Amino acid sequence: MLPAIRLISEAADLAARRHNGMARKGRGSEPYINHLAEVANLLAQVTDGTDAELVAAGWLHDSIVDTETTREELAQKFSDRVASLVVECTDDMSLPKAARRQKQIEDAPHESASAKLIKIADKVSNIGARIVPRPSKDERDDLADYAAWAEKVVAGCRGINPRLDRIFDDTIARARAALAETGG
Repeated sequence: MLPAIRLISEAADLAARRHNGMARKGRGSEPYINHLAEVANLLAQVTDGTDAELVAAGWLHDSIVDTETTREELAQKFSDRVASLVVECTDDMSLPKAARRQKQIEDAPHESASAKLIKIADKVSNIGARIVPRPSKDERDDLADYAAWAEKVVAGCRGINPRLDRIFDDTIARARAALAETGG
């Protein structure tokens, strides 16, 4: 097993290389790596940096679904736990979007505690990115839809880390305020 700082650094490096050129929704199509950094940083903050494998998995949580990365590669390069956490956070892209979303809601209560933390941090980041100044109607609709779904997923993930739960609640409150301001 790699020392903690190397594990996290190498996870960040792989995430950056594999997601190179990808942009995220919201916030002016900023580089996708910003989302991964935000998720990993949230996980490091709420655990006081005590779980390097969790933070590494935060960096890598979208690597299987978005890139050619495999579970086996992650297990070999990082650890079986990192690979398992990424797999737990990976949607089955053969399913239609509505089915993937419903599966996340149904599966959330049965996932590992660490995967639940990644899911919450992911939703915090994604909601935050959708809160933009002067949103278009489509952006308002997307925020309202995503936030409502995220609340259902996170309902099955709560209770592991009160700090992260509060951050999610604060993010949802910001989303509601933004929607109220814009008539959404």
